[in-house]
Amino acid sequence: MLWGCLGEAVSGAPATPEDQVAQVARGLLDEQARREGLREPGFELKVLTGTRPLPPCPGTLEIETLDARHPARLRFVADCRAGDAGSWRVAVVVRAVVSAEVLVSTTEVPAGRPLQAEELALERRPVASLQDTLSDPEDAVGRTSRRPLKAGQPLSRRALVVPQLLRRGDKVQIVARHAGIEVSVAGEALEAGGRGEVVRVRNAKTGRVIQARITSSSTVEPDLPPAMPAHSTD
Repeated sequence: MLWGCLGEAVSGAPATPEDQVAQVARGLLDEQARREGLREPGFELKVLTGTRPLPPCPGTLEIETLDARHPARLRFVADCRAGDAGSWRVAVVVRAVVSAEVLVSTTEVPAGRPLQAEELALERRPVASLQDTLSDPEDAVGRTSRRPLKAGQPLSRRALVVPQLLRRGDKVQIVARHAGIEVSVAGEALEAGGRGEVVRVRNAKTGRVIQARITSSSTVEPDLPPAMPAHSTD
């Protein structure tokens, strides 16, 4: 990805090449943080250019992103395009410290017990992985932790799982609702899963296998594609 020259720094002074690299890094991190649903993300950046600062660019400075997977080591190339008047191209590393309002446990919670809303709070903490950090209680309530949680411990997305409500072979009721009408038929779960997950279910009457969403330990509902919007022919 190429980013063009970003103009002047916030202070009003002309932006240095380091300023411009930092602006690009901040924009990438902010985009990632918001995509992952982090609340109030903040960033402290340090631009590393080797043994000397980047020289001024008399032409157009473009910032090429090489690797933005790890905030602690973002890799860029600063490419000054100035023809014969001083073009240069330098690899740059940006080290970022990310913080955000993240979910923490307010009490000790044993492994395997579903989390309750009152056991969670938001606190500003450093963030090591944007993809593994949670800020929305809806992403945690009702899930269980693979390991016991201590009071004040940040929650990890990878450590939380949806409790299994169904096992393969369990008998279920397939409940379909439409326009106020409810139809129920017996079925058999062909896969294990937790609430809200979609699994294969066999209709006991017809033998047909459908995709169904788990709604309780004994019921599922057909997982239907969204209805197409109606279009006027006027």
